[in-house]
Amino acid sequence: MNTMKSFDPLTIRLPDTAADSVFNAGSEFAALESHLQVLKERLAAIEHSSGSAHELADLRLQVARTLVGLERGAEAWPLARAAFDHFIEWDQFESAADACDVLFQADQPGSVAALGQGIWLAVTCPIDPELTIELLKHVIDETPDDADGAAVAATTALFLADVRAQGRHREDLMFFATQLLGTVARRHSRVETPEQLDRWMDRLELKEPEKFLVRLRNIVDVLVQDDWWFDREALQRRLPY
Repeated sequence: MNTMKSFDPLTIRLPDTAADSVFNAGSEFAALESHLQVLKERLAAIEHSSGSAHELADLRLQVARTLVGLERGAEAWPLARAAFDHFIEWDQFESAADACDVLFQADQPGSVAALGQGIWLAVTCPIDPELTIELLKHVIDETPDDADGAAVAATTALFLADVRAQGRHREDLMFFATQLLGTVARRHSRVETPEQLDRWMDRLELKEPEKFLVRLRNIVDVLVQDDWWFDREALQRRLPY
């Protein structure tokens, strides 16, 4: 992988925008509550009419996402889970991975398994690399500093940004993924120089996709255990390639 030449994860820094993101938490919650009420009314109308199954699943996921924002994960779970099942049945794999993201953030007993399945879908299926990176970032955020899982996730994020994105979108995602990799290298092994980074990637076998993607598969297996919600082999046979 040659992406390290144009993006140095040890020197890139994101601008500090903390001051721009200050807001009144009470106002945000009030806005979310208002938005939730509108969504629930739309959902009830569709459930009692002849609305399409696709529209119903999309709306359920919107309601679930809003409930998660209100820290009501237990209420969000069944809605997002029903949406996920619909998306899988109809080969809407990007939406299914998005539902897994909501299910993970719902912080329920099955949330870790949901994350693993979302990552499997995101890496296996040709979906938006931005969503893929967001799912992989959850692994990075939740993994202990000295564990290798975050390094594998960050490397995969950079690799997929490189091979799946195009144009300005690719540049933006590469910048973000490179920053993630640099942060992981520092916290994992106190990597501070490009030379240290190169040796670190060699030591962890992070330069060859055929190696780090196998390790990612092992991470997914640990996350999901035996709680798969779909047949992976059957799904792969339905992919358009």
